[in-house]
Amino acid sequence: MAARQPLIVGNWKMNGLQASLAEAKALAEKAAAQKPVAELGLCPPATLVAVMAATLKGSPVGVGGQDCHAKASGAHTGDISAEMLKDAGATYVIVGHSERRADHGESDEIVRAKGQAAHRAGLVAIVCVGETLAQRDAGETLKVVSGQVRASLPDDATAANTVVAYEPVWAIGTGRTPTVEQVAEVHAAIRQDLMARFDDGANFRILYGGSVKPDNAKQLMAVADVDGALVGGASLKVSDFWPIIEAKN
Repeated sequence: MAARQPLIVGNWKMNGLQASLAEAKALAEKAAAQKPVAELGLCPPATLVAVMAATLKGSPVGVGGQDCHAKASGAHTGDISAEMLKDAGATYVIVGHSERRADHGESDEIVRAKGQAAHRAGLVAIVCVGETLAQRDAGETLKVVSGQVRASLPDDATAANTVVAYEPVWAIGTGRTPTVEQVAEVHAAIRQDLMARFDDGANFRILYGGSVKPDNAKQLMAVADVDGALVGGASLKVSDFWPIIEAKN
């Protein structure tokens, strides 16, 4: 089995203006100087993808989109295709984030189609899965997450073009995080699902997301099968994001 390079991606969500590029540039400069072991990426809002990609070109920090349409082009006002993100300089695209699933009614089938679109365009799909608090309390976490992994990942997924991000919905932006034991249980189950379905399932990177902060990052990153993190609010400032990156060194 090849060693899995850690991946730490910042999801800026609906935050960031042109002035915010200073934080991205500062992150790139720090990464170039200190050379962390993790691969790094930032997923800004769509308005900043192209300009951020240009700003960070040649740096150790990649750029991604936060969503894409399943089709390459067409009459889909307000949507952005994976090909457009690629053309703008993106390397990754997040698909199936719980906020998209909840706010826009995205099903596993829609997420799967978006993952296929990412692969078609030559992007790495970061496919998000995770249970709600009600599902956790009902003891359905592994059933729900395994079902999402099975239905949301395209058949052409490989360790090179797909990353899985486990984000318990009840932990996103709440300041609450699962216990280390809970994270370990879910990541182990995801690994087993990947290995059962894909020849290179042992090499897929599985990220943890959900209120990742400087003060809990080291504990979370030490869990088996946690290959990095998908970080929300803490990725907006280098001062918060860098300690999370260092936690995987």
